[in-house]
Amino acid sequence: MSPTRAAPLTRERVLRVAIELADAGGFESRSMRKVAKQLGVEAMSLYHHVANKEDLLDGMIDVVFAEIDLSFRGTDWRPAMRQRAISARRVLSRHGWAIGFMESRSSPGPATLRHHDAVIGCLRDAGFSIELAAHAFSVLDSYLYGFALQERSLPFHTPEETAELAQDIVTGFPTDEYPHLDQ
Repeated sequence: MSPTRAAPLTRERVLRVAIELADAGGFESRSMRKVAKQLGVEAMSLYHHVANKEDLLDGMIDVVFAEIDLSFRGTDWRPAMRQRAISARRVLSRHGWAIGFMESRSSPGPATLRHHDAVIGCLRDAGFSIELAAHAFSVLDSYLYGFALQERSLPFHTPEETAELAQDIVTGFPTDEYPHLDQ
């Protein structure tokens, strides 16, 4: 990546460049020095837009939450939560470094709060008590983040690679011992 010092430095630009670096090289690649270099500025210039590395991470996570589609409002809760999960999976496949940070931040931004409010609102509108809505939200997200994490660590990425690996696995064991795996 070459430096992108054209437009004025803003919090949004700092966050976007940090996300680009994390997407390209993993979470650890988004140091303040690397972000500044990519922006064509000195690292100290960033502190006019982010207070510190924690604020940078909080902002990055808020941007990721903003990418998740919330157009499910007013929809029955089951298809709404499915639509949300599909959108979140797409977002997390682009920003895999974010999986472990999505629910761990203690300073949520406006997009994060909008996201949580929309999910809780959908569940509450469906008749869930606040306790049950919180529990359902937690269960859904545990499944979603766990699936995204597992999917990220799989040794294949396309349906063809999946089929090839499955074929390699099944040819290596006796089918009479594992009849349901050879179908």
